[in-house]
Amino acid sequence: MDAGEGRGVRQRLESLARAGVETLPARGRGAASSAVPPATARPVPDEDAAPATMPSHTLAVLRDEVAACTRCTELASQRTRTVFGTGRADARLVFFGEAPGADEDVSGEPFVGRAGQLLTKIIEACTLRREDVYIMNVLKCRPPGNRAPLPEEVRNCRPFFERQFEIIRPEFICCLGASAAQSLLESTETIGKLRGRWFSHGSAQVICTYHPSYLLRNPAAKRDVWEDMKVLMARMGVELSNA
Repeated sequence: MDAGEGRGVRQRLESLARAGVETLPARGRGAASSAVPPATARPVPDEDAAPATMPSHTLAVLRDEVAACTRCTELASQRTRTVFGTGRADARLVFFGEAPGADEDVSGEPFVGRAGQLLTKIIEACTLRREDVYIMNVLKCRPPGNRAPLPEEVRNCRPFFERQFEIIRPEFICCLGASAAQSLLESTETIGKLRGRWFSHGSAQVICTYHPSYLLRNPAAKRDVWEDMKVLMARMGVELSNA
């Protein structure tokens, strides 16, 4: 087995683990789903449903396709790992960011650096947990120097993130920053103009706000993001004690 095959096997095992697969029996039923807050709950899947039809399984298969992707030659040649996404496969809410950074490239998980820590605080301030939502980016590979995604790179990754949305079927999408909002909505408007408005993507309602990395550079904008989160939580039916 060469290095590339080994990396693919490792990411496959990691993706199965994230999907909740701890053993590989020939047949069997999955464990019962754990309880979740009413604001994030969805109907429990049929226990007799074929595993291949479950969102977590379908996401794991797509994760493997992403791990093998070399459409963007520059990004594929320099990446440590692809960064697919993490969270509930049936999440009501998806946070959609721009691209992986250095920490994400090493870990293979989205939003784990300083911006990710801030995103976690934002999610928790909304009385949710990271495991209640799904978090993903436009690009699955880190751009050199953390530059913004190029149009061609967005086109190459679009089939992947569009398929993620189709599998998860979120009710709400929160775009973090201009790149995410413009890529999803195929708009050229600035994030300042996109904020404060509702959009749709498929069956999902879309809201746009500033990226957590922008808040690290401009702390005063945290107030704007919190206002956006209050609007989002109100639409979702989530009560905020300090709203």
